[in-house]
Amino acid sequence: MKKRIAWIMSSLLLLLMVGLIVAGNYFYDVAINRSNEAIELYGGTEEAVEAVSALEEEQKRLEELRNWTRKRNFESVEVETEDGLTLRAQYLENESPNGKVVILAHGYKGNSEQMPEITRFYYEEGYNILKPDARGHGKSEGDYIGYGWDDRLDYKEWINLLINEKDEKSIFLHGFSMGAATVLMTSGEDLPEEVKGIIADSGYTSLKEELTHQLNYLYRLPAFPIMEITSVVTKVRAGYTFSEASALDQVKKNKLPLFIIHGDQDELVPTEMANRLYEASNSMKELWIVPGAGHTEGFTVEEEEYKKRVKGFIEKVMNS
Repeated sequence: MKKRIAWIMSSLLLLLMVGLIVAGNYFYDVAINRSNEAIELYGGTEEAVEAVSALEEEQKRLEELRNWTRKRNFESVEVETEDGLTLRAQYLENESPNGKVVILAHGYKGNSEQMPEITRFYYEEGYNILKPDARGHGKSEGDYIGYGWDDRLDYKEWINLLINEKDEKSIFLHGFSMGAATVLMTSGEDLPEEVKGIIADSGYTSLKEELTHQLNYLYRLPAFPIMEITSVVTKVRAGYTFSEASALDQVKKNKLPLFIIHGDQDELVPTEMANRLYEASNSMKELWIVPGAGHTEGFTVEEEEYKKRVKGFIEKVMNS
């Protein structure tokens, strides 16, 4: 009888382990693997997008942005990563340069074709602009998404390209969502003196905390033990764990001026993460919680104030 019970328990345990491994690989394929379609990790439905796009004013605004973008002479540039990937970006040289350049970091499952509003803003202010496709995105190589962790080392390559090939002397990093986490994680690295400051819009504290939040938000599931299993799968398949991919830990090492922007209505990357990131930094820092803004909506909700604060931050950095 005891042997039978032991056999049953062993079988159930084995089935549980197999089930967890299957679940871990499933969530890896959904959230980390490049080959899958984007899930609604940052919310929104097709119906909502269509409803917004149907508005005449919105259509006019988008067409203006498309026309402006088409008239710009973007140059294709690329770098090789330490692990042998070719990453690609668009570089826009300003016709009336102010001596500064900004690297714009896109979000999850995004690409360098996005962020037209902030691109135009920086261009009109005289900046040269670099817009990379993150590894696993757009025209860049890579089979998995790094969520900012491996990307922090990739951004050191982009920074070197700007210094060595474009002779840039004053570099700013400005990221949105996953791109914000990318520039925050980059901030903790040993960066050349040409990098002057970091702007992070709607960034998360760590990949583990963000995916834990999303697991509950999207699937209404508890984090344990799925998150731990998926992290192990990610270590095997992509080379990093959820725990080590921490913007919070990197910010603690940051010495550069830091401007954190976050909407007070952000349900997808909780606003409290912005407060914790701000508190963790020991450098010159600013925090703006945008009233009425959801995820990465600060520029849309408060465009003129957004521009004013970004310009003020950069001016303060350059004069310090």
